[in-house]
Amino acid sequence: MSSSQQQQLRFDGRVAVVTGAGAGLGREYALLLASRGAKLVVNDLGGSHVGEGASQRAADVVVEEIRKAGGEAVADYNSVIDGAKVIETAIKAFGRVDILINNAGILRDRSIIKTTDQDWDLVNDVHLKGSFKCTQAAFPYMKKQNFGRIIMTSSNSGIYGNFGQANYSAAKMGQVGLANTVAIEGQKNNIYCNVIIPTAASRMTEGILPDILFSQLKPSLIAPVVVYLCHESCTDNGSYIESAAGWATKVHTVRGKGSVLRPSIEDPVTLEYVQNAWNQVTDMSQAKHLNAIAEASGSLLEVLENLKSADKDAVEDTFTYGNRELILYALGIGATTKNSADMRFLYENDADFSPIPSFFVLPGLLLSMSSSLVGNALPHSSADLTNILHGEQYLEILDDLPTSSTLVTKGKVFDVMDKGSGAVIVTNCDSYDENGRQLVRNQSAVFVVGAGKFGGKKEPIAGVVPLIATPTRAPDASIQYKTDEDQAALYRLSGDLNPLHIDPNFARLSGFKTPILHGLCSLGFSVRAVLAKYANNDSSLFKAVKVRFSGPVLPGQTLKIDMWQQQPGGARILFRTTVVETGKEVISGAYVDLKDSKAKL
Repeated sequence: MSSSQQQQLRFDGRVAVVTGAGAGLGREYALLLASRGAKLVVNDLGGSHVGEGASQRAADVVVEEIRKAGGEAVADYNSVIDGAKVIETAIKAFGRVDILINNAGILRDRSIIKTTDQDWDLVNDVHLKGSFKCTQAAFPYMKKQNFGRIIMTSSNSGIYGNFGQANYSAAKMGQVGLANTVAIEGQKNNIYCNVIIPTAASRMTEGILPDILFSQLKPSLIAPVVVYLCHESCTDNGSYIESAAGWATKVHTVRGKGSVLRPSIEDPVTLEYVQNAWNQVTDMSQAKHLNAIAEASGSLLEVLENLKSADKDAVEDTFTYGNRELILYALGIGATTKNSADMRFLYENDADFSPIPSFFVLPGLLLSMSSSLVGNALPHSSADLTNILHGEQYLEILDDLPTSSTLVTKGKVFDVMDKGSGAVIVTNCDSYDENGRQLVRNQSAVFVVGAGKFGGKKEPIAGVVPLIATPTRAPDASIQYKTDEDQAALYRLSGDLNPLHIDPNFARLSGFKTPILHGLCSLGFSVRAVLAKYANNDSSLFKAVKVRFSGPVLPGQTLKIDMWQQQPGGARILFRTTVVETGKEVISGAYVDLKDSKAKL
């Protein structure tokens, strides 16, 4: 669909405050928002680019432009340091504030040695304190109306640094930290905060950038990016978007895998140990992006737990597989020769023969089933197949998957929670190939019925992988798969031999009228759907899956997998699985992370 055929994005009924809107980027933001129906507060103190003087003319000229074009706008001449007064202008004129673009800024470039206190204070006051004060003033109004879009303006000088801009760089990186927290605090009230990292020609950059580059960096080419971030249809929150000359990209920080700097928790860290491990400390080949402090703390907690136990509490097992096991698993989760795209999972001589990634839940599952890992975690109760329910599952693929191998899996209890009616036991299982290369990470949460009330904590520790709420909007895509009446009998041949899924008497003992399908079989069907829709059935694009098993499935029922891309074109696919015949949800809070999305549109 061409852009001319798409429905125009409008801002009717919205009130936007744009600071520093008398020229440059701010002016373009204000004009574009007004042309799409927003009511504007055009804020500009009217001073010079170094923060000297004041004039009402800059704001008045833009307001007049908007009004001549048929829009509504008022001028505001307050300093952004008096953020409450800026927002008060919007409330008095229009009764609300929906959008705040913190754009005001000045430059006072000096080398570190020559930077005066005034140089530092003026720049940080306008950029960082001004953004904070305006945001702080607008936040209660946005919270009350359950809607808000806030933009912070950073800079490549903040992200990368720049000679002679210590004050400016510090303020601009400060806006990134400010935006991170505003995004967290505002999310539950539909207040989203994002960062724009623009490179545009302006009165502040004239004389700094080369003439040929200066002429190409038009603010009008950045404005649509920023204005889209302010639209109600944009669900980005906490993103850093760099844009220049009709181009944009997302920027984020990554953290390397790192290295442990001592053999055990009883040993000190020595300079020599640090020296020897430094190449691993600085190795970024396995770097990954973390979305929250909890994730960073969780991985550190895992390191400490591993050091503390020094593997003395871990159990270990081997898991051997080849073509036969991969094909049997694929059949067990519904792959069929009737679908030519499934042949890569069913025929060992296919040019693209590969495992379905969810196969690799099995090493951790079988280790847990064949050991006393779960039972030994409970202080006063026992666990067996009659009182264990699989609650949640996380699977992460860490390296390329061979089509045959013998894996060594090491597992241990990571967390135990007391839920009153039962206990939740979280286990971590890591699988390595013959060369010690870690391929797979599994985290399982099981609910042990009747094992609660032992005085334990109720909430998980950091490092227990969280679920993600299912979107309330209509799915982006849906796929249905009819299971076979013998689906459970077939799937159990992959190794999950719990009699709950085959033995009618055992099923009745567990509270079910008839044997039910394995939750991990439903997970496999769901992963197949995501791969089919968003990865062209290329299993090498799969990174991870997280699910909660929220209801039983009977063999022969039809599974419906509803899917949403968390962000347009994004690689995180949220999904929900329901039984078509009953309408009941059986997998919830679920997502698949891909390395890249190749949606079939």
